Amino acid sequence: MMFGGIGVAVAVAVWFTVPFVQRWADATVSVPADRVGTAVVTRGDLVQDVSVQGRVVAAISPTLYATAGGTITLEVAAGEQVLEGQVLAVVDSPELTNELQQAESSLAQRKMELERQRIESRQQALEKRKAADLADVALVAAKREKRRADEANEVGVMPEIDFEKAQDDLRNAELAHKHAVADADLFDERLAFELRASEFEVGRQELLVEDLRRQVDNLAIKSPVSGIVGDLLVDQKAAVSRDTPVMAVVDLSRFEVDAQIPESYADDLAIGMSAEVLIGGQRFEARVTAVSPEIVNNQVMSRVRFTDGMPGNLRQNQRLTVRVLLAEHSDVTMVQRGQFLDSGGGRIAYIVTGEGTAEKRRIETGARSLGAVEIVAGLAPGDEIVISNLDAFRSAETVLLTD
Repeated sequence: MMFGGIGVAVAVAVWFTVPFVQRWADATVSVPADRVGTAVVTRGDLVQDVSVQGRVVAAISPTLYATAGGTITLEVAAGEQVLEGQVLAVVDSPELTNELQQAESSLAQRKMELERQRIESRQQALEKRKAADLADVALVAAKREKRRADEANEVGVMPEIDFEKAQDDLRNAELAHKHAVADADLFDERLAFELRASEFEVGRQELLVEDLRRQVDNLAIKSPVSGIVGDLLVDQKAAVSRDTPVMAVVDLSRFEVDAQIPESYADDLAIGMSAEVLIGGQRFEARVTAVSPEIVNNQVMSRVRFTDGMPGNLRQNQRLTVRVLLAEHSDVTMVQRGQFLDSGGGRIAYIVTGEGTAEKRRIETGARSLGAVEIVAGLAPGDEIVISNLDAFRSAETVLLTD
């Protein structure tokens, strides 16, 4: 009986020991289980995003330029609060001022000449109308003489030659009247044309004066927005040329965020994408409004604008975190993101079995977010895999997870 009990005990021990020994036999690498992080493969919606550091910039920060050459007088200092329309600097340009005065004098002279031309035109037109009226009077007299000749000729008291002369006089009077009227009408048209030409000259000179006045008015450089004066780019009373940068004005009421996106996301990045800006633990909705067409230092510069209210404590050049939502994938197989993606190249995963081992599995990954990665092939929902660094596994087919 005693030997039988011993035999049963030995059999039970062997039955429990064989799997353990088998695991040791199959595993070529052992790793402490407490050094391994795991996660369960699930199925759900994955939001593909990228998180980067951003820099707060003013949405509106125009640079002001000198509109003409001359000596500049600065009316404000750097960092000073200014209002829209406030004069910030004045350029003294004697050449432009003198040019305006000459143009105004020329305009006044042209207007006087136009008025003189109108008076002369009315006088000349009156002379032409007078000639036409005299021709009309002569025509009336010739018609009267023609009627008298007709009556005398009927009773035979007028010589034939006198009758013919009366006819010729009437014809001459008709032609003279016709030509006088036509000449007066044509003269009116010519005078009207000359007056319009002179009026166009006056109008052209008025446009020139108006443009010069605008240039002279622009010698007073005004702020296009309310904000703060940035760096002054010229010295007080300095000689400047046209289009010389003078200063910048920063509008502090509207801020945007410049974000540098890694080159690997350049193909997925597009204007209009949703974004989030993290400031002091709060998230603010935003949208991508600009994407640079070029890549600099493996980065793509983009501009993000707040869409649902802007925090009031922002500062120029402030650093913060920007999360850009690239795409949303519905109902996909996914797992928590971890170091196994980098150490395994996104092609290898280790499935944790119920026997204290981890078995190597070939996988294919898809879209990635900050917290998860899509599993395209190789894993199924419910699988538990190692998501920590796989370097300690040394690409072994089976790894023993020790207590």
